[in-house]
Amino acid sequence: MAIGYVYSGLWANLWPLKRHENRVIATSGMKNITITLDEETAAWARLQAARAGVSVSRLLGEMLRNRNMELAAYDLAMRQFLAASPTVLRTGTASYAKRSELHDRAGLR
Repeated sequence: MAIGYVYSGLWANLWPLKRHENRVIATSGMKNITITLDEETAAWARLQAARAGVSVSRLLGEMLRNRNMELAAYDLAMRQFLAASPTVLRTGTASYAKRSELHDRAGLR
């Protein structure tokens, strides 16, 4: 079963295969963790890491970091949206605004 993935940054261009390069990476503030993967997922992770020319550890770390940033940005956007005052559609006994008035885009041009 083929599954498509879209990555940004380091993972944006996995093809063609990149040469593996030795890198020295500062690990201050980095924490080691142990994860358990099924064989198919582990094979996929090794393949993707090889294509990107990085270790599986770095691949997973970058994927988790990107996901964390996406969730933080989404959370911020949701809080900003929910903090906005609601739009008043009618006051008292006045009738609702007409559809053309609500969807008037002239002010946006």
